[in-house]
Amino acid sequence: MEKFPISDQNSDVGFMDLNDQSTISETSGQSPASVYSFSYSRTISDASAFSDNSFCTPLAIPARQGTGKYKITNGDKVDDQDAMDSEMEMMKERFAKLLLGEDMSGSGKGVCTAVTISNAITNLYATVFGQNLKLEPLSPEKTAMWRREMACLVSVCDYIVEFFTESQTLQNGTTIEVLSSRQRSDIYLNLPALQKLDMMLLDILDSFRDTEFWYVEKGSMSSNSNHSRPGSFRRLPLQKEEKWWLPVPCIPSCGLSEKARRHLQNSRECANQIHKAAMAINSTVLAEMEIPQSYIDTLPKSGKASIGDTIYRYMYSADKFSPEHLLDCLQIGSEHDALELADRIEASMYTWRRKACLTYSKSSWELVKDLIAETGKGDKNTILAERAETLLLSLKQRFPELSQTTLDTSKIQYNMDVGQAVLESYSRVLEGLTFNIVAWIEDVLFADRSLRSQE
Repeated sequence: MEKFPISDQNSDVGFMDLNDQSTISETSGQSPASVYSFSYSRTISDASAFSDNSFCTPLAIPARQGTGKYKITNGDKVDDQDAMDSEMEMMKERFAKLLLGEDMSGSGKGVCTAVTISNAITNLYATVFGQNLKLEPLSPEKTAMWRREMACLVSVCDYIVEFFTESQTLQNGTTIEVLSSRQRSDIYLNLPALQKLDMMLLDILDSFRDTEFWYVEKGSMSSNSNHSRPGSFRRLPLQKEEKWWLPVPCIPSCGLSEKARRHLQNSRECANQIHKAAMAINSTVLAEMEIPQSYIDTLPKSGKASIGDTIYRYMYSADKFSPEHLLDCLQIGSEHDALELADRIEASMYTWRRKACLTYSKSSWELVKDLIAETGKGDKNTILAERAETLLLSLKQRFPELSQTTLDTSKIQYNMDVGQAVLESYSRVLEGLTFNIVAWIEDVLFADRSLRSQE
């Protein structure tokens, strides 16, 4: 059982057990994955010119494997040299785009390095996993591309350091203090955890070889479309009509075996824990990012006008504020409505915090909370801001697939910290991949449950 540290400001647990099964609940009624596509909502970013299939590639050509001796011909040398020249040109192109900030005109109007790397990780994820709509192993070529190019993109974190003083004792017994450097603490804690989660996700996908279930395109679901598998299958309404392009999982007429069903359930539990870990890291990094001045300039003058009279009256007049009761009364009908409400709550929260602090801070909200504490807990704006924060947290917990809010998108767009850009984008794409894996597993389990209930 592997444990690793997760940097999460909202959690009291120092280590997360990826084999813990206590947080998993069965899905009933209909498959939650029936409305999902590969483009998970939290992986959306601005499109850029940095969307090629690779960012940079190693110069060295892998050595040939084998125990026997062989003779290298002139043709082999020419092929190796051509391959090396081709990879060198690709590396030059990726490096040039990084330096130009995706501005091919060379006029210096490109985005900063942090945004460039964030876009590169997002686009690499779309290239490798974008067409993967099934619960099956990733192809060896795409696996190699993902590992090779992610290693290149995150390698910049090896050179992001912080300085500290340490004592050293000389041979004559004199103690002196010297200035040393080490990897920045947020990167030191979170990057190895993300790389571990990455490896576990690929292992989960790789475990689905020679499965008892298979996929067919929705338009070809008929009893004659199953040429490669024994038995028959029944048509199950797994996908909604607007998601007609998604393949549909099919189950043998006798259903899944107990071993296959247990493997799916264990994989789902593990993926759910990975999803929570990636979300925790992403939320922590976003909370530490500076709030852009452009977002501050758009804040409403009144939090009440932003959040609406109904919600404001309940938040202000209730002696015991219950965010869950308020959300139940609002009867949010769709994810779009939930995202719009989250933007309004967040804008009101920062407006009230801004009023509570005589001088508004653009730094992380840890400092803002300290300033708020100095103004006194009895302040009206402070109380409303705290209740708005609680309401926003409850809303995100009720809609875990919620897209990024306007503030989160603004932070990513204007972020200048390269280390935070790597951690945020890496955790975001892993969160999206994990969400899809859980959805695919739920589709198969739902098909199996539906088949058994019909019998």
